[in-house]
Amino acid sequence: MVSQSSKWIWATLAAVLVVAAVMVGVALRPTGRAGTAAAVVTPGPADASGELTFARLAKPARTQVRDAAGRVLAVLTDGARTARITGPERTFRERRFTEASVTTDGWIRLAPKPWRAGAEQDAWFRPWLTRVIGDRSPDALAIAMDYLDGAAVRKDAEGVQYAGDASFGPLSAGDPDGRAENSDFYDYMGVKWDFPDGKHERPDRAHLRSLDCSGFIRMVYGYRMKYPLLGKNTKGPGLPRRAYAMAALGPGKLLVPNTGRPVRDYDLLQEGDLVFFSHGEEAGPTIQHSGIFIGVDDSGHHRFMSSRVKADGPTFGDFGGESLLDGPGYWSGRFLTARRI
Repeated sequence: MVSQSSKWIWATLAAVLVVAAVMVGVALRPTGRAGTAAAVVTPGPADASGELTFARLAKPARTQVRDAAGRVLAVLTDGARTARITGPERTFRERRFTEASVTTDGWIRLAPKPWRAGAEQDAWFRPWLTRVIGDRSPDALAIAMDYLDGAAVRKDAEGVQYAGDASFGPLSAGDPDGRAENSDFYDYMGVKWDFPDGKHERPDRAHLRSLDCSGFIRMVYGYRMKYPLLGKNTKGPGLPRRAYAMAALGPGKLLVPNTGRPVRDYDLLQEGDLVFFSHGEEAGPTIQHSGIFIGVDDSGHHRFMSSRVKADGPTFGDFGGESLLDGPGYWSGRFLTARRI
């Protein structure tokens, strides 16, 4: 027969093991198929409910929010809705196409309206900040990872696939890069779409599960995060269809004007910014490619993610050209402008 003291010892040991298991589960998050967040480092709890301080910064004009302990909670840029919220660190990897990884404590959320100086006094701000500080649902960076090579398929309640490994587009002998463009988010999903500027689109079945460079951005920020989208390449209250129109006419804050020369002001960038490039043999300020800046990698380089032909879909890897904004590579020499939406 087991004594009462033995039972107590075993019960105590079991409780300790349960607590230890819970602690390990919180500290580490396994790598997903597409190399999403691998390790989570949880900092001290940020507090948006107490006294906050607001500092105005320049280049670009923005507001930095700190809690009573002096920790940076958020950075909001004048004219833009994307906000950098400080949260647990995440490490992003794409092992098939690069050995590099990107670790960041930035979580990119959308404010309900474009920021302006003094908006911290508006009624919407404090409840919104309190909510997003604790929000661990996918942000812009995590959503972007949903379309990497091998990403898991996700469907809505009606069975429509909205996430999973995306192609760039179907093979095309008539396209100089070998694959056809014109793959928007509704092509990927296979659904019809009516845009507020009067454009009505039907999906091309040949482009199912495909996203070209600007279509990828529209999927991440538009369909998934509900940023307004336009059907045409005109100026308006939403993201236009093509990369050149996003760069020149898109909403938000233009961080670097397009002079036709490569951008070298990397300190202006924050995670989630849209970056734009020339491509091919055309020189000068012509924009033909777009991507999303995801942060500084473990080698100190500024890395971006985009949907490209050679990788056949979204990637921040180095197959067919390093995904770097700095250095001597193909894309760094063609990085011409950036926008924060």
